[in-house]
Amino acid sequence: MKTFSLVLFMLSFLGLGAQTETPNSPNWYTFDKAVELNKKEPRPVIIDLYTDWCGWCKVMDQRTFSNPYIATYLNTHFYPVKFDAEQSEKVNFKGRDYVFVAQGRRGYHELAAALTGGQLSYPTLVFLDKDMNLLQPLPGFKGPNDLEPVMKFFGSGAYLSQSYEEFMQNFKSEL
Repeated sequence: MKTFSLVLFMLSFLGLGAQTETPNSPNWYTFDKAVELNKKEPRPVIIDLYTDWCGWCKVMDQRTFSNPYIATYLNTHFYPVKFDAEQSEKVNFKGRDYVFVAQGRRGYHELAAALTGGQLSYPTLVFLDKDMNLLQPLPGFKGPNDLEPVMKFFGSGAYLSQSYEEFMQNFKSEL
């Protein structure tokens, strides 16, 4: 009986350790905070463009961003940003003020429109390089297996020396 109790204690201790070592979601920043952090320590930025009413955005939070491997990779290689594409707060980026534009019952934020080339759909992931230049908007729901190769392509800097197709020829999933 003592051995069984000791084994249970050890297993529960190991379980607690695993929970503290891997986050349940990315450490989301505001856009302004990511810009500020990037000035001190440049790294790529990934922006999750979402809206409060977007069902697939919520599913992506639950299924993709809650994946410990995805969350850890994003926290390590990017400044992850959550950006409400209908927020009312003004954002200054590269010397220009971006604001909310009322349209019908809702509206949109000019920065969301600029980052997507005016093709607003939710969710959309937007990748910026370490110099805050637009690399790629990626519209639509992405599960962990869909996001992993794309985030590694941009997060590792592989995009600087090869095409995505070339990258995928040697890609091995860690999920």
